[in-house]
Amino acid sequence: MMHRLLKTRPTILLTDPIHADARARLATEANILVLPDGLSCEESDEALRTLLTDADGLIVRRQLPENLFDARSLLCGVVMHGVGLDFIPVKHASALQIPVANCPAANANAVAEYAFAAMFAMSRQLAQFDHEVRQGNWQSRQAAAAKTFDLRGRTLGVIGYGAIGRRIGEIATRGFSMNMVAYTATPSRLPPHVGAHSLEELFATSDFLVVACPLTPQTRGMVDKHIIAHAKRDAVLINVGRGPVICEDDLASALTAGTISGAVLDVFELEPLPVDSRLRNHPRVLLTPHLAGITQDSERAIGIFAVDTMLALIRGERPDNIVNKEIFLAARSNLVEMEPLGSASFHIEE
Repeated sequence: MMHRLLKTRPTILLTDPIHADARARLATEANILVLPDGLSCEESDEALRTLLTDADGLIVRRQLPENLFDARSLLCGVVMHGVGLDFIPVKHASALQIPVANCPAANANAVAEYAFAAMFAMSRQLAQFDHEVRQGNWQSRQAAAAKTFDLRGRTLGVIGYGAIGRRIGEIATRGFSMNMVAYTATPSRLPPHVGAHSLEELFATSDFLVVACPLTPQTRGMVDKHIIAHAKRDAVLINVGRGPVICEDDLASALTAGTISGAVLDVFELEPLPVDSRLRNHPRVLLTPHLAGITQDSERAIGIFAVDTMLALIRGERPDNIVNKEIFLAARSNLVEMEPLGSASFHIEE
């Protein structure tokens, strides 16, 4: 991998602010640039391209332009401040032999706890009863028994069983004695107490369904009207993964028809959620602005993880959380091909 000679202090560009402790840690070894606030999408992309010319590394917290790296091959690394890699054009970075890393599992507990907050909000109808009390309808409590239920003994289906799915499974079985089933590409890795189901079986048997998988070509639009049609009528769908996994228009139609009871959505096909979205004012939906993984604790953990990873990349190291390790094999292959020419005038990072 070809790199320029680094300055005494490297410069790291942040697309967005990071936790104060993480920033202080980064500042001890690097100069810091931050993308300005208040820019339009187009202005933000242009500012990103401009600032990137002086950067040795990039820490990402927002969607990057697909062609951002086309004229930029000297970055020492790109680090996702989180898990999902759909914000980063990884293929383009790999073609230019730029290492890309993420921060797996750092916010898994925060996301899992959000999923249970969502289950409680729906199983106990908190938003509805809050509204009733504010309207002076104290007698609404008489309907509580008919409208609410315990988590204990219910079946929880998880789509994707990575770090977040595993943590959800631990809380569900150890804390609430729930039955756990999962849909995953690697069912052989499921623990003995978690049943492996097809997606159709998962919807047909689960009281709660949690989308916790990454966005890939295989998962995009995976939860559509054909899958939702298998759901129990009193089931609740929770999305803490990526918005485009669910076909939102199909979900809105199913909610209106009563095919499925409710939904709690933290992520959406388009973000921010468009004003004309059918989900915005739907009475059976709770909405939050992509914050399931954001708590004081998780922000600090992810920020420090991202900073430590970036500093390791700047030093020429290969941390385990690099997601495109194949670039190092390509670099070695290129070196072998060039060595007989006797013209190796650059350094290959090992």
